[in-house]
Amino acid sequence: MRIRRFLIIGAALLAVGCQTVQTTQPGAVGVDRKQHMLVSEQEIEKGAQVAYQDELNKAKQKGALNTDHETYQRVQNIARRLIPQTATFRPDAPQWKWEVNVQKTDDVNAYCMPGGKIMVYTGLIEQLHATDAELAAVIGHEIAHALREHSRERVSRAYAEQIALAGIAVATGATEATMQLASQVSAVTFQLPHSREQEAEADRIGLELGARAGYDPNAAVTLWQKMGKLASGGPPEFLSTHPSGESRIRDLQALVPRVMPLYQAAAH
Repeated sequence: MRIRRFLIIGAALLAVGCQTVQTTQPGAVGVDRKQHMLVSEQEIEKGAQVAYQDELNKAKQKGALNTDHETYQRVQNIARRLIPQTATFRPDAPQWKWEVNVQKTDDVNAYCMPGGKIMVYTGLIEQLHATDAELAAVIGHEIAHALREHSRERVSRAYAEQIALAGIAVATGATEATMQLASQVSAVTFQLPHSREQEAEADRIGLELGARAGYDPNAAVTLWQKMGKLASGGPPEFLSTHPSGESRIRDLQALVPRVMPLYQAAAH
């Protein structure tokens, strides 16, 4: 009976709390899909902060956090150029509590958790021999996931499918609920692949962010071409959550002319 009551409470909260939101402005690339959210932005950001801090602690324990000053500064400089451009899509985003770190590892990966918590793995830079523009394409793509609140959307979908989880979160209190959300954020960041719809949105927004920051948008195409070649020797970690493919490259190539004027204006 007690569990059943929690399930009823959870279901009621989901019904009342469901929101249809427009997380970002369309920008030049025209991303205007509305999203259904069952979890608040604030709750997800709390969970993301816990999850990100856990990743930082693990990297520190391995002696792998920001070990190469030159690489760290390179990533910081690229992020500093990209972050102000987020205002095009979300006026509040430049004021987020952004964090940018680099982890020394052979893994080919990068991510941006909700609220602007960025991590770039050195394996991505080294194995792809990434140029600054290609690195900007990766970071811009990851920032786009955060701007569109894709983690929040994916957790909301999981909650809709598992109402019991929402009931337990209500029963165990705010602290435990935050820990559960942190676990969910980690899962959608490191384990679960993005939908094709979310990937297409991140590609579009990331392309525009890079162009507005003065990075050649053609680098997004060469980046994914390199990623495809790397995958032939066994899929890198990045492709487990960010599927690649020829269709993605064709879509990016078709979008480049739309953002090229933004790049040309920023570069001169």
